[in-house]
Formats: sequence, C-alpha cells, structure tokens
Amino acid sequence: TVKGRFRGRPRLAIDNLGNTRVTASLSGTDTGDRLSYDLQPGNVQIEPGRAVFVDATLRPRQIIWFGSKEEQPYALAVRRSGAQALEIDGTFVQRGFLPRWLATALSLSLALAIAFVMIWLAYKPQVRSLAAEKLEQAGVSTLPPPSPSAPGNVKSSPPPPPEAKPDEEPAASPSPQAGGDDGGGGGGGGDEEEKPKERTAATAVQELAARSDGRHICYRAYVADRGWQDPVCDGAEAGTTGKDLPIKKLNIAVSGTKGTAGNGAHVVEGWLTGDKWSSAADGIDMYIGSSKEAVSPLQGFTIKVTDGSVCQNTHVANKGWMGLGCTKPGDWMYGGSPMEEAQNLEAIRLTV
Repeated sequence: TVKGRFRGRPRLAIDNLGNTRVTASLSGTDTGDRLSYDLQPGNVQIEPGRAVFVDATLRPRQIIWFGSKEEQPYALAVRRSGAQALEIDGTFVQRGFLPRWLATALSLSLALAIAFVMIWLAYKPQVRSLAAEKLEQAGVSTLPPPSPSAPGNVKSSPPPPPEAKPDEEPAASPSPQAGGDDGGGGGGGGDEEEKPKERTAATAVQELAARSDGRHICYRAYVADRGWQDPVCDGAEAGTTGKDLPIKKLNIAVSGTKGTAGNGAHVVEGWLTGDKWSSAADGIDMYIGSSKEAVSPLQGFTIKVTDGSVCQNTHVANKGWMGLGCTKPGDWMYGGSPMEEAQNLEAIRLTV
C-alpha cells in the first residue's frame, strides 16, 4: 500500500529461483485505467539465484483537489515470453490536495476580501489638503519681485563671475571617451551567457556507470515536432505512445559491453546509409537515423553489442508494442515495424 497526493512509489522485488537466466517485461494495470505507470527498468534480465528491484511510480490521471482520500487498487505484472504473467496486487491511497474545511475557509476569506474592496470603492473617503486655506486665513502670500520700472527702484545687475586665481587650474572636463563603450571598465553586459551543455546518452551512461558497476545502456529519441527528449536508461521508455509522434533519430550509448553498433531503416528511404553501420565505444554517443525534415521517420533499427547481448522492445504506429527480443552474444537483431508494412517507430525500450 502506497499513499500520496500526486504520485505513489512502490518498489517491486523479483527473485529468480530457477537455474536459468530470466528475461521478462513489466507492466501495471488497474480497474478503469485511473493510474499511469512508470517502471524503472521496464525490462529485466535476472541471473539464476539473483534478484532485481524495480522502482515504480504511480500517477493518478485525476487529482483530488478537495475532499477525503480514495483507495485505488492496482496490480504490477511480470511477463515472460510464452509464459503466464505473474501479478502482485497493491493499493494506492490518493489523498486530497486540500481538506474540505480549508477549502471552505479560503472561499469565505475570498468572499470577505471582495466585499471589502466593493465597500471601499463605494464609500471611498475624500482627501484634500488644507494648507492653502490655512495660509489664506493667516494672511500670508507670496510677494512678486520689485519691478525695475517702478519709481525709486534701482535695477540691480547680476554679480560678476569670480576671477580665477593664478595658482588655480580649471577643472578638467570629462573625457568624451569616458563611458561604457571602451570595454575597459564597468564590465556590465559585455559577455554573453554560456549555453548549457546538451545532455546526451553518453552523459547519462557515464553518470550511471559511476554510480553502479555492470552493464548499462542509455538512449534518447528525436521526436517529430518535439526535438530531442531527455535520455533514459536500462529499460525505460523513450519516445511517445498514442500521440502520433514518430521517432526520426536515436542517440544510444553503452557501458560495460565493449561498444555498440547499429543502423536505422526509414519509412520511405529504407536503409539510408546502406550497409554502413554507426558504431561507438563504451561511454561514447552513437546516432541512428536523421533529424532532417526532408527525411522520413524511422520504421525500425538494428543493434548489437560487442560483449554480451542487447534486448529491445519497440512500439510501432497502429500496432503497439511488438514484444521483447534479445540478441545472441555478439549478434545483431532488428526491431520495429515489419519492413513490408513501413509503419512509424514511436517508442523503444533497451536493456543489456
């Protein structure tokens, strides 16, 4: 049982009690499709006698802004190819964002504030200065200066300017070059701010390898009309589903597999680079596909790693998830739409 207002975070432990490696995918379900699920990783490989922990994030599709909590049952499933799924049930207790009494108090406070403003505008006090009236009562007035043409008045000339002493020098006039245009002083606004460095798959896999030993794969997708997404790792979902936004380019990086290689097949152009594959060593970015507007989206891709195997699951337009598949050590595998159907690739999940 997990509790939260905007999300719940259960943790699932999967034990391999057999004597062979287990490869499985994970999913979540609930009654009425009231929750969304983010499973990290979405696919697992478990050696005999070992266990894997999966961090899940449950998000309600509707937020309870006011009111009491609600309980929503859900289930997490572990599915092997050709075998019946194993499910474990749970309960997500969704709390309201604000209790009812607080909502009532806020409504009353807002109503009182509006009423106060209306009363203030209707009966605004008149404010005026009494200084002029006090001066008139005291008989004080401002006398004009004497006119030079009036009898008995002597026209006064302005005082002569003071003579400069011999030992005094005139004050230096400001230099016409003083200011902020010479670039030598001030320093305000002269330098442009550096653009933040792009976070690629190599950046993410290097950080992950520093925290956790073993094999890792990180990747990100260039989605049509959206651009590059943030990189994800080890079975997480890259791309989109149900939004009709195809993938045009992939950025992949590995750690602990002695490098990776791959090629991309486009909907119209097919294998754009022919037999020429892209490749990269551990911790280095590899790119598949093209982000150019004139080039069609990807329909699939081939991938392999030098040491070990790589597993992939692809989501294809009008078909959904195509199922988990893994390469033999050192071999390659194609993932995506069947070549004769040429459907858009929309999302991927990769593990090594």
